[in-house]
Amino acid sequence: MATIPELDRITVEAGKCGGKPCIRGMRITVRQVLELLATYADRAALFNDYPFLEEEDLQQALRYAAASVDDQVISIHRVA
Repeated sequence: MATIPELDRITVEAGKCGGKPCIRGMRITVRQVLELLATYADRAALFNDYPFLEEEDLQQALRYAAASVDDQVISIHRVA
């Protein structure tokens, strides 16, 4: 099993979003970001509608999803 240490923007907090993986502690889940990526053909439009997201957030959401599909162990920052 591999570990993905570069996912420092993916956080999990027990009381936030039902403990689902989120982006930088905000109330937007990795799943929501993946759905945005599937919906928006143009990243400029995505960033216009969601200005708090950054390119690295999208990249890490994609890496997290890829690792999850591949059954890798994912090391993420857990907040108390």
